[in-house]
Amino acid sequence: MISKYRYTGKNRFDISDVSTDETSLCSDKKEAKEKMKANEEELDLLQQKLYAEKKEGLIIVFQAMDAAGKDGTISHVLQCLSPHGVYEAAFKSPSSAELAHDFLWRIVQKVPAKGEIAIFNRSHYEDVLIGKVKKLYASQAQSRRIDLDEVIDRRYEDIKNFEKYLYNNNVRVIKIFLNVSKDEQARRFLSRIEEPEKNWKFSSGDVEEREYWDAYMQAFEDVINETSTKHSPWYVVPADHKWYMRYVVSEIILNELRDMDPRFPEVTKERLDEFAGWAEKLKSELSE
Repeated sequence: MISKYRYTGKNRFDISDVSTDETSLCSDKKEAKEKMKANEEELDLLQQKLYAEKKEGLIIVFQAMDAAGKDGTISHVLQCLSPHGVYEAAFKSPSSAELAHDFLWRIVQKVPAKGEIAIFNRSHYEDVLIGKVKKLYASQAQSRRIDLDEVIDRRYEDIKNFEKYLYNNNVRVIKIFLNVSKDEQARRFLSRIEEPEKNWKFSSGDVEEREYWDAYMQAFEDVINETSTKHSPWYVVPADHKWYMRYVVSEIILNELRDMDPRFPEVTKERLDEFAGWAEKLKSELSE
């Protein structure tokens, strides 16, 4: 079902071939909400088992153009999860301290422990998206042995190796690109200008970034082709209809958790016998 949106590196991804507004898995908003509600119950249970078992961790990466709906999707889809063992890491422009380290340094600090789910609102991929489009690496401190023409290709390699390392050490990474059209982005920017309650969201810089739209689309296409793997796939989700996008994201996360198959830890016979003793003690105290 959601496999149509998954890219594992087996087939080449062409961003011009995918739709931003198709809704093939749901007939309408009502059906999407009903399916999401059912998904939420299972997501909650699986997350409880993941936290209890503490055998694997999960990173969910969200990348998108501005106004694609990252924040809303994260809050709507994952609000059903317990705050225990679930956290969001929002990666903004790197600080001077972060720039003084390797580009993955700040990411490593947010890697979840076994049993935890980390939601990356933007991520290490910023360094091969805006970093590539704006050539930010050219103004960053580099040793003389580094060829600037090779920086992005080396970062692709580093990211693939990093994600394979995490997978080998019980942390899975799934990457979600919310694919919004340029026209729909313009409509959402206009709503931020025209609707007072949304004014706070508007930034002139977001509109200025539209000049680089084609370059960003090429950067996303390159990223997906260079870093999609079987153990750490990319999902390209149509984002023009928020209700559909959120439903698909819930299916993606649910399918990953199902594949992880977390289970509540089994209690040994010795432990059960111990429970019985404690139960008798508590009952005797209640009768006093």
